[in-house]
Amino acid sequence: MDIKKFKLYHYPLTRSSRVRWLLHEIFDDNFELEIVNIHNGQLHNKNFISINPFHSIPLLEIEKENGEVFHMIESGAIITFLADIYPEKKLSPHPIKDTIKRMDYLQMLHFCSTMMDMALWQIRMNTNILPESERSEIIIERYKKKITLEIEPLISSRLQRGQYLCGDDFYAVDCILGHNVMWARSYGLFNSSSIKSYLSRISKRPAFVMAFSDYKDFDANVPRESSLSKNFSG
Repeated sequence: MDIKKFKLYHYPLTRSSRVRWLLHEIFDDNFELEIVNIHNGQLHNKNFISINPFHSIPLLEIEKENGEVFHMIESGAIITFLADIYPEKKLSPHPIKDTIKRMDYLQMLHFCSTMMDMALWQIRMNTNILPESERSEIIIERYKKKITLEIEPLISSRLQRGQYLCGDDFYAVDCILGHNVMWARSYGLFNSSSIKSYLSRISKRPAFVMAFSDYKDFDANVPRESSLSKNFSG
């Protein structure tokens, strides 16, 4: 392994928490963490934009032993990458030895980081981020209905068959689902008994405790004077 260190740019309870959780699972506390205040303009300053023109987090900085530096900005891609390059941690099914399990794992990882995430993001934008004049109750109710009738039953049925999303083994995909479940529950969704049992299990993991130790610093509502509100592009 020619990677010297990882540095995560993070803000509490956002998608970067998924990555922080997995980093703790792999390295305990042996990685760099920089808190980015999403409300005071840090996401839009020149230095940050030069690294990530989409002014978003997570942002994972990867420094190689030879000094080269690379960046990743998509939480699903970061989760997949980290789990795969540390196979000894057994946080993803082997692509050759466990082909079918790997297929299912990848499908659920992408489902959680796209379909499920998208529905939650629509609710968040129209509940907490957009100016009140631009918010839509129709969109909020549409995606709450989609989650309740389509997404939650799928997840709940899988958790009735195993302790985690892809069976009885904890995998990196659970870092995405676990974050999404907490996100959904903040809007009164995902209340089945299997979901509650799952949340109880994952919240006992030491890496989970470390990753979400800063949850009280998160405020769902975006102040009008926040740079996030002024520069929000969707």
